[in-house]
Parts: sequence; structure tokens; C-alpha cells
Amino acid sequence: MPVYEYECDTCRKSFEVQQRMADAPLSSCPECKGTVKKVMSMSSFQLKGGGWYADGYASTQKGAASSSATSSPCSAGGCAKCPASAG
Repeated sequence: MPVYEYECDTCRKSFEVQQRMADAPLSSCPECKGTVKKVMSMSSFQLKGGGWYADGYASTQKGAASSSATSSPCSAGGCAKCPASAG
């Protein structure tokens, strides 16, 4: 079940509530009964372990990333006119 974070407009307390996605959002603070608003907070979702990156995109050959960098237009002076390289 997802955890939602709310902040009270009156007492400025922030609190978390475990709710179903189908549940209506809270409208009053449990402390002072003031109006509350749902707050966007950091997600607890993390990609760890082998997963898609190691299985699908990571290079298994040592030095494969460095060999592709030498053939890029940036290493051949192609970025000289690039606005991002000015500075």
C-alpha cells in the first residue's frame, strides 16, 4: 500500500498516511483539524542489484567504453563549434 505525505496549512505539521490508491485524499489534519494538502516527496523506489542495467546495457568487455569514446565526434574535435563546449 502506498504511503502519502501531507502538510497542514494551519499548524504546518507534515505527516505520512498509508492509503490505498482508490482512497480519497485526506482533507483535515488529525492534530488541529485544519486543511491539508498532499506533498510530493522523494520516492523510496531504487534500482539495486543486477537488474536491467547490468543485464541489458552494461558492457561486459573491459575497455569497451573507452574504445567507443575514441571514435566519437567529440574526441576528433567535432565539438569545437558546440555551444556546450564553450567556456
